[in-house]
Order: sequence, then structure tokens, then C-alpha cells
Amino acid sequence: MAIEVDIRVPVGRPLPELMDFIRSCEDAGFHGVGVHDHHHSGRDVYVALTLAAAATHRLTLYPATTNPVTRHPLVLAATANSLAEIAPGRILLTLAPGFLSVEKAGKPQARRQQLGEVVTALRQLLAGLPAVVDSRELRMNNVATPAPKIFILAAGPKMLELAGEVADGVVMMVGLHPDGIEAARQHVRAGAARAGRPVESVEEIFIVPTAIEDFENAREWPRRYFRPGQPFLNYPSVANLRWLRAAGIDIPEDHEPGSLSPQLAERVSEAFGLFGPPEYCADRLLRAHEESGVRRVFFFPSHTAESGYDLPQTDVEAFAKIIGPRLAEATG
Repeated sequence: MAIEVDIRVPVGRPLPELMDFIRSCEDAGFHGVGVHDHHHSGRDVYVALTLAAAATHRLTLYPATTNPVTRHPLVLAATANSLAEIAPGRILLTLAPGFLSVEKAGKPQARRQQLGEVVTALRQLLAGLPAVVDSRELRMNNVATPAPKIFILAAGPKMLELAGEVADGVVMMVGLHPDGIEAARQHVRAGAARAGRPVESVEEIFIVPTAIEDFENAREWPRRYFRPGQPFLNYPSVANLRWLRAAGIDIPEDHEPGSLSPQLAERVSEAFGLFGPPEYCADRLLRAHEESGVRRVFFFPSHTAESGYDLPQTDVEAFAKIIGPRLAEATG
């Protein structure tokens, strides 16, 4: 089975320019595009996705990632349903407790229980069924077919279990090492078992940090800060370190990035994502496919807080010219 590759596209340019870039992602051969849901950017993700749905023909499109704090569940359901009418079969929602959007709005992140209730409600509403949120019954008059699927973004074990329990799928940031992947899957299985669901019904997308450049520069990323006080390896969650430990790499949460030796940074890079030239990145993905059955990934270009809105032009060009063709040749 072919490996499907999606890519993160930030709302870093005016929307007309962003549409040109998203079309270039489709032309490059990507399977899907996930767009920031960052209100503070002054650009709304769902307006961007609406334009992208009308401007593309094949891409799967979704917010990466939306939250139930700044967006009411009924509004989310109606928005996803509307997008599904424009691009049938090409829309999904990914939800998380909230990070920068919630932080910038001065709100606390959603509780795990709240997120689970919202995901359950969204699945019901999009299926044409009534749902209860905050003790109030909600309904939608119209529903598209097929209904958009709902994924939970998960980094830590409890969120992985929640995804296995209530969501159509999980977008997991657990690295590419087979031991880390297996440790994470155990939690998805536990959640599915608790809900009496077959774990095979929970789809997987693996978030893969990328730095597609020469090895010397690519493997410096673990030795950097995302923003002051937050090491690169602690972003977006310190749970990253849990899965590295499962892979045999023990790094403390309060580590000083610059103190990591080049040799350790190389081991981290190998386990954590795609850090190297395009040919290496393609081969590393193929190895994850063979070792762990990884079939769908989400390119998460490495960045700092200052560079987080730069468009990932390098990744798109490398995928179009080398990575995509190499994956297609190997997996069909």
C-alpha cells in the first residue's frame, strides 16, 4: 500500500497567495494539507479551507488543529458539513485541547473530558443525529455524505487513549522509531478496548517533524529552542520525550538543548522524524512503513516560534522532485 503524505501549511501569507501555495502542494503530489487554526494571525482557517476546497481537486483538507474552546461544537459541525458539500470525501476535522489560539485568546485549554464530549457530539451531528453539549440538545437540519471524519491530535498517553475511545482517527506525534510507535499504539488499543471498539476502526496519521536539508544542519534542530524556555524537543508537548525514552533515548524534560552532543542529536533525529537530505527522508519513511506499517504521515516542518509562519517551500520542492517519486516507485 502506498504511503500517503500530508503537509502543514501555516496561515503566513495573504489568503490568495496561500491558495497558490496549496495548489502547488497538490501539484507536488501530496495527499493532503492541514492549515493552522490561528485566530491571532488575522486569517481564518475555515475561509482558507473553503478557498482551497474550491481551488483543488484531490487534496484532503483539514484544520491543523482546531479546538473546542474558541469554536462552539455546533459551529464546528456546520462548518465541516459545509466544506464537505464543496469537496465531498476530502474534508476531515482534527481537534486538540488548544495551544496558541487558546493561549492568545486568554482561555484555558479544553479539559480532556470536554474534548471527548465534543468529538462524540460532532460525530453524531455530522451523521444527522442529535447530540448533547453542556446539557443542551443540538441538531443540524442538513448533513453531507460522506460525513467528515473526526480525528484527535494526541501526543501523550491519555490523549491517545481518548482518541482510541471516541474518535474516527488519531493524529499522533510519537516519532518514527518502532518501539515508540508500539508504545503509543498500546494506549490507542486501551482506549478502543474500553469503548468496545475494534482498534482497526481508528485511523492513524503520524506527525513527522521534518528538516529536509544536509545532515549537519538538519540534526542541529534537537539542539535548539522553540521559544525561550521551551526546547525544540518539548514542542508542542513534553510527551515527545516519553516516546524517545521508549526508543531507548532518555532526555530530561529540563534539558539544555545545546548540551546534547552531536552524536545524541543524530540518534534523536533518526527516532524523531525526517532530518536529512530528501533521499534519506524517503528511505526513512519506507523503513517506518516496513517496520511499523506506517501508511499516512503529516509533514511538520521544523520551526521556531519566529519562523512558524514561513511557508514550507523546501519540503514541497523536495517532495515533488525526490521524496514523492521515490515513495511511489517503492510502494506503488
